[in-house]
Amino acid sequence: MERKLKGKLKNIKLLILDVDGVMTDGRIIMDDEGREIKQFDVRDGHGIKLIQRYGIKVVFLTGRKSEVVKYRARDLEIKEVYQKIFNKKEIFARILRKNKLDSNAVAYIGDDIIDIPVLKAVGFSAAVFDALTVVKKSVDYVTKSSGGRGAVREVCDLILQAQGVWPEIAAKYEFTEHL
Repeated sequence: MERKLKGKLKNIKLLILDVDGVMTDGRIIMDDEGREIKQFDVRDGHGIKLIQRYGIKVVFLTGRKSEVVKYRARDLEIKEVYQKIFNKKEIFARILRKNKLDSNAVAYIGDDIIDIPVLKAVGFSAAVFDALTVVKKSVDYVTKSSGGRGAVREVCDLILQAQGVWPEIAAKYEFTEHL
């Protein structure tokens, strides 16, 4: 990991995630009765649980409103969920105040133009591999994985590595330190 990237990740205390296109592949499936279905990657969920165990808080900040998002947040023990948000930067300021954090202690993962103002404001910004080109040009890091397919896990692992806890995780799960 390059030194500049590691420096930005080292002090992250909060990870904010867009949902559609980041936690999911961006597709919205609806049945005949209008019920919404989304697919989430179990490895992304495990990455979230890992960073939570090491004291990093996770927040969902999404432009759509969906019951499925509330269920997934509950499953992952994410207490702060903001849905149907069109001005994400305004809510970002509220999140900073609520959590008493400086923007440099926050990471954000996005995929669409609505995310750009927050991506430019945080200490570490990432776009998923299949994000819009303009978004990818606005971030510190572009994941190798697509949204809903391990991109969140990739960033969680980078944070844990930069913060020096990766050897402890490797020992706990009995694998060699470097993946």
